[in-house]
Amino acid sequence: MKANWVVVLAPPFLVCMTLLFGTQYVFLQLGFFRDLGIGQVGTELELFNYIRAFTEPFFLNALRLNFVLAVAVVAITLIVAYPIAYIVARMTPKWSIVFLTAMVVSSFVSIVIKVLGIIIIFGADGPVNRFLRWTGIIEEQILVIGTKSGVIMGLTHLGIAFMVMMLFSVIQSIPRSLEEAAEIHGASRWRVFWRVVIPLSMPGVVSASLLLFNIAMGAFVSAVLLGGGKVMTLPVVIQRTILLYTEYGMAAALSGMLMLFVFAVNIVSVVAVTRMRAARFAVT
Repeated sequence: MKANWVVVLAPPFLVCMTLLFGTQYVFLQLGFFRDLGIGQVGTELELFNYIRAFTEPFFLNALRLNFVLAVAVVAITLIVAYPIAYIVARMTPKWSIVFLTAMVVSSFVSIVIKVLGIIIIFGADGPVNRFLRWTGIIEEQILVIGTKSGVIMGLTHLGIAFMVMMLFSVIQSIPRSLEEAAEIHGASRWRVFWRVVIPLSMPGVVSASLLLFNIAMGAFVSAVLLGGGKVMTLPVVIQRTILLYTEYGMAAALSGMLMLFVFAVNIVSVVAVTRMRAARFAVT
């Protein structure tokens, strides 16, 4: 007798969903209670924390910086990862498996270890700065750690493998016969790439970009370690609000603001892409 997998999997699924959304609800609902100091919150529902979150320049600047860094990370990662994904997708199956396996294995390495590796390599006395000074290319050390560029570099490094793996499956699904047909009709390889491959892979590009954008918006470890406490993204501000000021209500409101902003960006992006595709199909 076959087991009813719905009945078997329903309890663990409900437990996981309860732990996931239940803990989020418990924390986020603190945003509607005013902080009383030393980790204590009031008992009356009010919007004081959310009004602060959406009106104080410090918090708005942190959100704006977060958005700018996330967009930069997505753009740079996409520029680097797309050609790699295309090359891997057009390799023989044996070599494609080798490259994809290497990327999957690299994703198992802890984010902290990867970030610490970047700090060592690009640090003030790291091998990159020492080599550039030795060759005479620079006279003073290039500061990467504690800058926005360092945070972008770290998040881009973390996102390349993720982006390549997502784009690989999309590009591989595009029949090579379409490229060959375009070449037979006189189109150059560059024109085929721009007019055939990229348009057909746009759904995957949008999905991968949005997922990486969401990851970058919530990135904390990279912003803290590579930012050196100088790059105040919203996750860093939330952490300091909890640890330094013990304002749990304010931290919850900032978390809610971040979630709402990311959700709004995703909705607007999906709607915009859907309308663009509908308009293009209507014209054709």
